[in-house]
Amino acid sequence: MSNSAKTTYLITGGSGFVGSHLTDALLARGDAVIVLDNLSTGRLENLRPHPDLRFVQGSVLDELMVDELAHQCDTVVHLAAAVGVKLIVEQPLRCLTTNIRGSEIVIEAAHRYRKKILITSTSEIYGKNSSGPLREEADRILGSPAVVRWAYSTAKAVDEILANAYHRERGLPTIVVRLFNTVGPRQSAAYGMVIPRLVQQALTGQPLTVFGDGTQTRCFAHVSDVVDALLRLLDLESAVGQTFNIGSAEEVSILELAKLVIDHTGSTSALELIPYHEAYQHGFEDMTRRVPDTTKLRELTGWTPRRTLDEILTEVVRKVREDLAASLR
Repeated sequence: MSNSAKTTYLITGGSGFVGSHLTDALLARGDAVIVLDNLSTGRLENLRPHPDLRFVQGSVLDELMVDELAHQCDTVVHLAAAVGVKLIVEQPLRCLTTNIRGSEIVIEAAHRYRKKILITSTSEIYGKNSSGPLREEADRILGSPAVVRWAYSTAKAVDEILANAYHRERGLPTIVVRLFNTVGPRQSAAYGMVIPRLVQQALTGQPLTVFGDGTQTRCFAHVSDVVDALLRLLDLESAVGQTFNIGSAEEVSILELAKLVIDHTGSTSALELIPYHEAYQHGFEDMTRRVPDTTKLRELTGWTPRRTLDEILTEVVRKVREDLAASLR
């Protein structure tokens, strides 16, 4: 992309984990960024001062504020969402409101001013579909609406349907991305994210808690690789109107992941299997496998993830060590 004409991006949730890394990348290449974040899960310290960065503390539920900021930008990246299994299970109403009404407000504002918008969705879209690798058109397999776990999946599906409807019926330039287990610096263990949680447990001498029997498998992509994919899609007009998986295909069981964390930390902590009903609530459901098929993304942009799981763990362990040492000063 040429930087001769600076683009201004509005990033909702821009002080969060993925949002702050995307902000850094856009500023580094010469673009301007407006970050809208209510700091409920994001952190101001994730954003480095920059002359082309403007931070606005506020909610995507504030229609007047979203309208004003959408008017001031060229492109919208909608990352703001209630995320993490722990938060979704404990505060389902908040998650539904933020993820459905918030997205509606942001998409409506983008349409009002004819701004391109990238909407971040999730691998949770696929529900209990454990076949794989999962292509973008794969079926969604969900349990009962009474199971809180599927509220998040349903909310993000509504976001996708809304974005697609605005594109098809009203010509809004939209891009939908489904993120699979993104990890790296600035990710908090507070919301149930498995790698930072396991690393923190290992480095503080606590048992490494693995939910279920640990045979469920996941794939972890480094946030820098995910941001690279986002930038490529934002720069391509041919991506408009499409949906893309973003993630690694390097599959690992959660039990094996915990053992790798012990190896990387040199911890003497034990492994502890926790039944799902003890970790969350009775009736909680999980999927046995979640692997993305990123063929569509690769064929359009040439993107492939560069960071291996081993490299990711090395970096996360180093960062958690630094954070723990700083907290003791």
